[in-house]
Amino acid sequence: MIDEEECRRFQSTVELAGRKWNAAILLAGARGARRFSEYHSRVEGISDRLLSARLKELEAEGLILRDVQPTTPVMISYVLTDSGRALISLLHPLVSWSKERTAQGR
Repeated sequence: MIDEEECRRFQSTVELAGRKWNAAILLAGARGARRFSEYHSRVEGISDRLLSARLKELEAEGLILRDVQPTTPVMISYVLTDSGRALISLLHPLVSWSKERTAQGR
């Protein structure tokens, strides 16, 4: 049985994953995006400013790792952490459930 504390943690996680653009950014990372421009081209419709803010948020949550290479010019990459990859894999059953509900007309 799920208790109230577990429910609150779950709700927080669902809100993070469900926040506009976050799932698409995580999916882009799972599909190989590394550079800011790659994320931008794979997440259709997101502005530079919002992508930057979401990447920072996902980094703060431990889902994306920002790696800065002190080269000239500086090279910054963003990769999914183990936690980010785990979240993507956990979303698969929810996506399947959503497809079933949509097929049922809900």
